[in-house]
Amino acid sequence: MDAASRSSPATPSSPSSSTSSLTSPASSPIQSAAPCLGDALAADVCRAHEAPLGPDSLQDPLTGVRRRTMLIAGSACAAGSGFALEAQAQVPNPRPPASQEALMATSQVTLTVNGQTQTLSLDNRTSLLDALREHLRLTGTKKGCDHGQCGACTVLLDGRRINACLTLAVLHDGAQVTTIEGLGTPEKLHPLQAAFIKHDGYQCGYCTPGQICSATAVLDELKAGMPSHVTADLNVRPLLSADELRERMSGNICRCGAYSNIIDAITEVAGRPA
Repeated sequence: MDAASRSSPATPSSPSSSTSSLTSPASSPIQSAAPCLGDALAADVCRAHEAPLGPDSLQDPLTGVRRRTMLIAGSACAAGSGFALEAQAQVPNPRPPASQEALMATSQVTLTVNGQTQTLSLDNRTSLLDALREHLRLTGTKKGCDHGQCGACTVLLDGRRINACLTLAVLHDGAQVTTIEGLGTPEKLHPLQAAFIKHDGYQCGYCTPGQICSATAVLDELKAGMPSHVTADLNVRPLLSADELRERMSGNICRCGAYSNIIDAITEVAGRPA
């Protein structure tokens, strides 16, 4: 047998030569992984047709794909998804989302607060309490429970007491509102303010503005002959008594427990000795 007829052993191609045709320096990880995975899957299928699979083989008996090849393919797909999401996240949004201010429904509300006309542009969801505290800076009216249960936010609305936390400001366009700042000043106290000081009708003072505003309305209700839950005869003008005052002031909670002193202060202003 001459040298020409002798078959020369196959020279394996170098790794650099086999991969250089598949990838380029500018290609992405996804682009470079796809051809390699395709070749690996094709090689597995060819090997499965050339040689029968043994009982201990890790290749799929139907497709001939090796388990290792499938794991590599799954990992590459997961990595590719991550690259795609990252690339999508880096794309700037051509139309930025609208600001919260642009999405709010607002209304012009005019209130007469403590004798002064105030016109506000408010979010329709703004409570009367927040309009007074946050927009007009009248912080004498307190926010206690914000559920209408403690009475710390009591103000006078058109002469009648109301829990400011339970009503929207837009519902009272044109109304007259009186807060604790409108009842008296440090130089000229309201009679109830002076009586609360005299009878020590407070301790921490947090509930006191609501207590005084509510007591002002209570005296007006008694003068108008409005009955309460404890009024014995609805056909008779209710009498000023401790029971009447306790019932009418029951919506104003004093966590310090100054209730007896509060009743004494209201009774004195009503014209009866405490």
